[in-house]
Amino acid sequence: MEVVERKTRRFLPLDLKIEKWEDIAPFLEQLEERVIENAADLENFIFDLSEVEAVLEEAGAWRYIRMTCDTANKEYVDNYTYFINEIQPKIAPIGDRLNKKIQAAPGKERLPESLLYKNYFRNIAKDIEIYREENIALFTEISNLSKEFGAISGAMTVEWDGKELTMQQAGKLLKKTDRKIREEAYFKIQERRFEDREKLDGLFDKLVSKRQKVAENAGFENFRDYKFKSMGRFDYGVEDCKSFHESVKKHIVPLVGKMLEERREKLGVSSLKPWDLAVDPIGKEPLTPFTDGKELLEKSVNVFAKIDPYFSDCLKIMDKMGHLDLESRKGKAPGGYNYPLYEIGVPFIFMNAAGTHSDVITMMHEGGHAVHSFLTKDFKVTGFKSFPSEVAELASMSTELISMVAGWEDFYPNSDDLQRAIADQLERVLDVLPWVATIDKFQHWIYENPQHSEKDRNKAWIEIFKEFHPDVVDYSGCEKYLEKMWQKQMHLFEVPFYYIEYGFAQLGAIAVWMNYEKNPSETLEKFKKALSLGYTKTIPEIYKTAGIRFDFSPNYIKELASFVESKMQ
Repeated sequence: MEVVERKTRRFLPLDLKIEKWEDIAPFLEQLEERVIENAADLENFIFDLSEVEAVLEEAGAWRYIRMTCDTANKEYVDNYTYFINEIQPKIAPIGDRLNKKIQAAPGKERLPESLLYKNYFRNIAKDIEIYREENIALFTEISNLSKEFGAISGAMTVEWDGKELTMQQAGKLLKKTDRKIREEAYFKIQERRFEDREKLDGLFDKLVSKRQKVAENAGFENFRDYKFKSMGRFDYGVEDCKSFHESVKKHIVPLVGKMLEERREKLGVSSLKPWDLAVDPIGKEPLTPFTDGKELLEKSVNVFAKIDPYFSDCLKIMDKMGHLDLESRKGKAPGGYNYPLYEIGVPFIFMNAAGTHSDVITMMHEGGHAVHSFLTKDFKVTGFKSFPSEVAELASMSTELISMVAGWEDFYPNSDDLQRAIADQLERVLDVLPWVATIDKFQHWIYENPQHSEKDRNKAWIEIFKEFHPDVVDYSGCEKYLEKMWQKQMHLFEVPFYYIEYGFAQLGAIAVWMNYEKNPSETLEKFKKALSLGYTKTIPEIYKTAGIRFDFSPNYIKELASFVESKMQ
């Protein structure tokens, strides 16, 4: 397995490194001065601009990656801060001028395979429409504020038996069969989060205020409407999201309630408490699929090989190139991500593995994103590799389910453990949908009511949470933690409105799974073909290529939920 070599650059010097704005500015100025007379000139211009975008993106990406891997490293934090304060703001004005140059250029309709550029050109038109110079400084302030969430969360630890545990490591205690241990661990974790509630509330207030100002500057009534436009949500709108909320409430929440009631009965408790939600309901010890990051990777490679050798090769290449950081440790930002690197084409996977089944799912998920990055790495146009989240999450969430069907025996050689892992995954498939609806509806409320108080926000959160969570779990005695539960959701702080995609993609992933069970080879072929399109087609067209529908109507959700329920039974 060979590592991927950086391609020869066509416009920028191969040895160019971006340390400061002056390193890249002359090349952007050259593009701005270039004359475009025909379709060939235009396409060459787009190729050269894409190369600049890819190099810039990667320069910022590595700064972000290093900072999240070690939030306590001042040099890493300073380097990232410098990029978002001193380089990013200077990109925006010239980027707007270059967009206008492309929009006004002759020959767009005569580009080779011009249909591939449909999304590219409508994204440019959208960016021109919402660009406001006065928002540049605000975006810098928002970026600086957003990174505070990772620093606050990354510093959270709890003490257990004389050891300092990260929140991810402490979370494993909630799987212990001893209920007293689980209860004690739950309160330790929640108290630690609660200590920082005022910091996080204050941070969020600042973010909401600045985001609202961005929207108003661009001529929008609220940040929600601005964000839908800026994210390029051309294929659905606000009302579709609200329809999704109602469909989940009608067809998914009752099934989740049934699952929770069955859990309560199996545990033999009179009331289900929040510390009863992760433990095995029949009293078995937590699954231990791997011991460290090295074993997690080895077993993931084996599972991916069962799907397709190409999938496993992607992980092997990333490992050889040092593009993996898998284990949880103090000072590391929370969560997990696959960061695409547009120039080299080999992404970076970051996660906080602590030896749990959840870590296996995260690895399958981020591995699916990685395969998607590999399948699109040879596009010359950066916009073709920058696909919408509804497509990106289809790649990751479908890979979770395909890997389950292909076989997790490497993680769970014991058949009982394997069945437990599959049962856990099936619960997750349904359980994620109410949580997605909760977070999404909460965001709609936040930005429809930007002047809200902390008290208003707490009240709204509780009301929305109760809409999508059956009254089976007893939170009495934990009300103050429930009020602040939203604060653990990174997306609210760092990537607002990036969450409904998980819901849409989960529906698509269930449909891919249904097809895979009937015909694995044909389904995988269609799946890879769909991902290989990048963003050269619309979201519905990409889903159709995968052999599924981009559909979140009540009847479709009911059909998919029934399939999952039948598998659980």
